Amino acid sequence: MEFVIVTGLSGSGKSSAVKVLEDIGYFCIDNMPPQLIPDFAAMCNENNEISKVAIVTDIRGGAMFFKLEDSITKLHLRGIDVKVLFLEASREVLIKRYKETRRKHPLDEASGGDIGKAVDAEMELLGNIRENAEYIVDSSLLSTGQLKEQIAGLFLEKASDAMMVSCMSFGFKYGAPGEADLVFDVRCLPNPFYIPELKEKTGLDKEVRDYVMSFPQSATLRDKLFDLIDFLIPHYVSEGKSRLVIAFGCTGGKHRSVTFAELTAAHLRRKELKVRMLHRDAAKK
Repeated sequence: MEFVIVTGLSGSGKSSAVKVLEDIGYFCIDNMPPQLIPDFAAMCNENNEISKVAIVTDIRGGAMFFKLEDSITKLHLRGIDVKVLFLEASREVLIKRYKETRRKHPLDEASGGDIGKAVDAEMELLGNIRENAEYIVDSSLLSTGQLKEQIAGLFLEKASDAMMVSCMSFGFKYGAPGEADLVFDVRCLPNPFYIPELKEKTGLDKEVRDYVMSFPQSATLRDKLFDLIDFLIPHYVSEGKSRLVIAFGCTGGKHRSVTFAELTAAHLRRKELKVRMLHRDAAKK
């Protein structure tokens, strides 16, 4: 049985995440007290009709929530392979989301109605859970669709010894992705933005890729990056890492970063690695 505990910061997208898990076949329950999770997991494990379960538990449970780590330990002792998916977002984004929705933060009363203090307190309280989570997704700069794509990418395929590599492109002017394990800055290369016939295209177009890779420094950088990535991946695998996010950034996230993300994905697929793509900012104006 695949058993996933979804938790994280209030306002970070846990509701969207569990909807995706439900759509791809997980039996989902929202806001379950952690003390009930081990017995519920045991019940599910005895039911042949249930093969994938996702439980949302978070600070809404008050003091009960802080039994989560004990519950996870009990699951492991019972032989249940449990994974923790932790959703987060930046402080500024969380505050903005609460102000826009006008919803009450679970720690609103404890913080005297100060949303900033509530967010800070929750970040501190959940620090250890975040540190031990198998999956961390930062939703700060993701649209709802992109968040769903990331969650689906984590759980659509059954776990295996092979690591899932996500190749991402992004624009530095929109901020670097917090979930990236490796970030490469390709702003050192000539920018197609200044070529009129290429300005409105992206690195998904052959003309843009051909332009970016027409310079000797581009080919040299590609080869050096491939050498580094090829060296690193076996070490990540040996350390038990199940997902690696490689992000390439340029100014706007449309041309150079997309080109290098696509080239890297193709290179890794040739090595028979599982690869997923995300062009975070390519469609932005």
